[in-house]
Amino acid sequence: MWNNEPLRRDVFDDTYREKEGPKPPMQIVWRNVILMSLLHVGAAYGVFLCFPVLPAALLCFFLSALGVTAGAHRLWSHRSYKASLPLRIFLAIANSMAFQNDIFEWARDHRVHHKYSETDADPHNASRGFFFAHIGWLLVRKHPDVIEKGQKLEFSDLKEDKVVMFQRKYYKPSVLLMCFCMPMMVPWCLWGESLWVGYFVPGLLRYALVLNATWLVNSAAHMWGNRPYDKNINPRENKFVTFSAIGEGFHNYHHTFPYDYATSEFGCKLNLTTCFIDLMCFLGLAKECKTVSREAIVARVQRTGDGSHRSG
Repeated sequence: MWNNEPLRRDVFDDTYREKEGPKPPMQIVWRNVILMSLLHVGAAYGVFLCFPVLPAALLCFFLSALGVTAGAHRLWSHRSYKASLPLRIFLAIANSMAFQNDIFEWARDHRVHHKYSETDADPHNASRGFFFAHIGWLLVRKHPDVIEKGQKLEFSDLKEDKVVMFQRKYYKPSVLLMCFCMPMMVPWCLWGESLWVGYFVPGLLRYALVLNATWLVNSAAHMWGNRPYDKNINPRENKFVTFSAIGEGFHNYHHTFPYDYATSEFGCKLNLTTCFIDLMCFLGLAKECKTVSREAIVARVQRTGDGSHRSG
């Protein structure tokens, strides 16, 4: 069992102060606006085609979600458990299927998000509104403080991980193969479905749903819900986000104890990602999961909670 003291990179930096004066002008990235618009139009069309290939779409949804939740988030951003080489390779492949930037960039932005949450240095600063936190941050240039602070954090662990750097080097072809070609080909090969339907349902529709499920963690889970562990921060416990993002909606807990591999005190309850990691531990593919003691949780609830805490 690892030392349960929180890692310094996960602790919110309360010494940061936003610069006084007018904010830098927002620069819209029109390429991203057009691509995201086309993606969601294609996904909407996929809804009308989905029923024959729904099983394939659901499988691809779960695999690509794991690439974010169990991979880029809990393993590589927070180092909350250790994974064997085969598991790391699997999660890197699943992460390419998710197509949400390569593991290095995802983990870098997420560490900055925790360090400077709800400030100008937060990539998806929820204080700028739901739309910005959800998708708007991807449609404009990053705030200069995000870039500045991101360059000062420590990422040697990511640079030393050969799986992370290999995926980063070959990210574009891996995305083309895993995010679009493979989901499109599976229903065509297994039960003769058309490539057209395969592209729009397990491809675009599944991809758009995974994106929005992840984005809800940045938006809805920072705005709506209770704060049983720390009422002084914005992240909330949000059951809808927990369901849609396979366990990532216990967000007040996660920002209070970011090093806990389960992101929740309730184990596998409503938390498919934790179930997956536990299964990998049982199979010997993962180990040394970091946890928070019951005493530490109770003490924090009593000290900073909003009074809504329930034990189960």
